[in-house]
Amino acid sequence: MTAIALPSSNGTIRPLILGDPADLAPRSEPAASRMAYAAAHVVADPLVASAAGTPGQIDWDSTLGLRHRLWDLGLGVAESMDTAQRGMGLDWPAARELGRRTLAEARSRDARVLVGIATDQLPPEAAGLAAIQDAYLEQLDAIESSGGQVVLMASRHLAKAARSEDDYLAVYSAVLKEARRPVVLHWLGSVFDPALAGYWGHADPAAAMPVVRGLIDSHRDSVRGIKVSLLDADLERDLRRQLPDGVQLFTGDDYHYTDLIAGDGQHHSDALLGAFAVVGRHASAALARLDSGDEAGFRDILAPTETLSRLVFAEPTRYYKVGVAWLAYLSGAQSHFRMIAGFETGRSLGHLGDLVRAADAVGLFPDPESAAHRASAYFAVHGIA
Repeated sequence: MTAIALPSSNGTIRPLILGDPADLAPRSEPAASRMAYAAAHVVADPLVASAAGTPGQIDWDSTLGLRHRLWDLGLGVAESMDTAQRGMGLDWPAARELGRRTLAEARSRDARVLVGIATDQLPPEAAGLAAIQDAYLEQLDAIESSGGQVVLMASRHLAKAARSEDDYLAVYSAVLKEARRPVVLHWLGSVFDPALAGYWGHADPAAAMPVVRGLIDSHRDSVRGIKVSLLDADLERDLRRQLPDGVQLFTGDDYHYTDLIAGDGQHHSDALLGAFAVVGRHASAALARLDSGDEAGFRDILAPTETLSRLVFAEPTRYYKVGVAWLAYLSGAQSHFRMIAGFETGRSLGHLGDLVRAADAVGLFPDPESAAHRASAYFAVHGIA
């Protein structure tokens, strides 16, 4: 294989010869010792995708094909989440259609799906608490009527409208009382979405923890678990120790997932991760080791992927979706590198080059020759040869 010229974020261009793919043994059955969901992204139709917001930007066949790839690895799919550009190109009508299509595909093979709901059918300007509650309930009914179980995502509208923790509790309590199936809550930090700063009525997440715990305690039968995406492993460990029996903590920490999933002998986190949409083969193979009681083997496979994941989720973290799509393209999971709403412009060419190096270091690419050709051609179009 010939060397390819790769730009880097430090402004240099250096050659790289891609190595062999990692020797892994993923499996198609879901893990028994941990519940694991990958938050999947959306493949754009390259002919119409643009920042102008042209309707019909989703390539449905390719998008659903990605979900089947994850199910083939024994992973569940977390649908219509922020990884799918929810609120960053994917609006509620598209998210609803995506959820319904994925649920239908999942039923054909008895696969696991969770579908995100939010309040994004409301206009971006301020909304009252009653309107926010109704928006949540509309989305809850739409997904549950399609046979789905939901992730109750954080609301930008509620973050703007709420004046105290009581406002959060009132809205969430009203929604949880109407849920027909147990719900997964989602605590998404401002590092992922700056508009969510001060969620639950407190700027300090530690101060917000009793609010979250109280909500769960008050609606124990309606809450299956909570996804925590704060990139604070110590806070996550503290919260999971406090959860009632039977309530799962799904880690959304794309920096520290190996330790959190492995656990401390008493408590562990399950997984609902955008990172697993990137390192799905590694995650599947690692979880198989954990199921067999081989924690060291689990760590040997999964821990090295955290370096790649930290780069994918580097600040500004909301642009991590670019890395997910870029690596899917280089891995052959999609035929192009365009994103809905032109979101691919959120990362520099140097960052994309860094991702190629980090991905190669863990043997991510199943066909290194193809990955090298695609990366080389893309950079050449931008004047890097």
